[in-house]
Amino acid sequence: MRMYDIIEKKRDGFELSQEEINFFISEYCNNKIPDYQAAAFLMAIFLKGMNERETAQLTDAMAHSGDMIDLSEIPGIKVDKHSTGGVGDKTTLILGPIVAACGIPVAKMSGRGLGHTGGTIDKLEAIPGFNTSISRETFIQNVKDIGIAIAGQTGNLAPADKKIYALRDVTATVNNISLIASSIMSKKLASGADRIVLDVKTGSGAFMKTLEDSVKLAQAMVKIGENTGRHTVAVVTEMDIPLGKAVGNSLEIIEAVETLKNRGPQDLAEVSFELAARMLELSGKGSFEHCRELVREAVESGKAINKFEELIARQGGRKEVIDDYSLFPQVKHVFEYKADTAGYISTMKTDTVGVASLELGAGRETKESTIDYAAGIYFNKKTGDRVEKGEVIATLYTNREEKIPQACSLLKQAIGLSDAQPEKKPLILAYIDSTGVEYNTF
Repeated sequence: MRMYDIIEKKRDGFELSQEEINFFISEYCNNKIPDYQAAAFLMAIFLKGMNERETAQLTDAMAHSGDMIDLSEIPGIKVDKHSTGGVGDKTTLILGPIVAACGIPVAKMSGRGLGHTGGTIDKLEAIPGFNTSISRETFIQNVKDIGIAIAGQTGNLAPADKKIYALRDVTATVNNISLIASSIMSKKLASGADRIVLDVKTGSGAFMKTLEDSVKLAQAMVKIGENTGRHTVAVVTEMDIPLGKAVGNSLEIIEAVETLKNRGPQDLAEVSFELAARMLELSGKGSFEHCRELVREAVESGKAINKFEELIARQGGRKEVIDDYSLFPQVKHVFEYKADTAGYISTMKTDTVGVASLELGAGRETKESTIDYAAGIYFNKKTGDRVEKGEVIATLYTNREEKIPQACSLLKQAIGLSDAQPEKKPLILAYIDSTGVEYNTF
């Protein structure tokens, strides 16, 4: 079998066999296929596409290119959740304890942030002492004992995806549904869950900017899950504005805690509780309406916040942060960004907001960058809110005083004001499962 022939076949629009797909993944990971041939192959896929079977088999081959995590020691159905990334997206920190408090094991492998999107692992490490680098044995035992563990991804999880993505990033072959879907789902399959809930973001702060493209991506990933034996559903959620009011690691942990105490921002609670209920429904806890009631009861009874406290203590963190936010890292500089005119906030370019937070120290530009866990932005006002001239729109937290002017300049670019109040858009835009798409018409 020659890579030249496989490239030619896909270039001419023909369907690849499983053997050809496996050959590419295996030989490329073993450095037997040069980057120039791999790049040509990826461009052929980008231009000609892959069908449902090819995409599923590419995903499966990528998943099996490294470690496959075995969660069979943990009793019960293991349901994983994945977000395609956004600004202020701390839903894992909320739904994990809720789902675990409802009796469903949560064995979560999460990633770090890069660029304007934050990572769950970075946020958890803002908790003093919290250890995300636990052994596989400890990870499994913690889920057995307390029902939940959240740890960083292993270094050898779907290595084919890491290598292929690096090449896609420099060859203009990123924005292809089959390649995006296989990249995301290969890591999910390798993580060992029985069932998967996907949170596909759409809007200015998301990878997919339109609802149409987000639904297409969600459908592709659901099909991959179903074709590889993992029952999968997806929810498309709004990311035209940051989720919640906090952007930044310790700020987002505090907001997650407030939400688990049933006093967090309405938008964050709505999305988190929706995803938690979908996870419970997928695990066999009953109808979606019943699962929403289980979520509500877990939060209102205090079981969910108690489970988060248990998670923190079990992984070496100071559980006292639940009630004493002063234990989080603190900043030297706090700056109020104020409106220079009156009006309604009509737009928030969420990706630009993420870059502003990164400038303040809350994110990393490269994998080697150091994060300031205390840095970030808290939005006193968001899209749809009325502001008067001189009123505080956002509060900036940083140890980099020299970066405040640049962050303010970015916020000025990101936040638009208008005379008329904008129409409120729903947060939950669509639900996708193996039977089709259900749009939210409210």
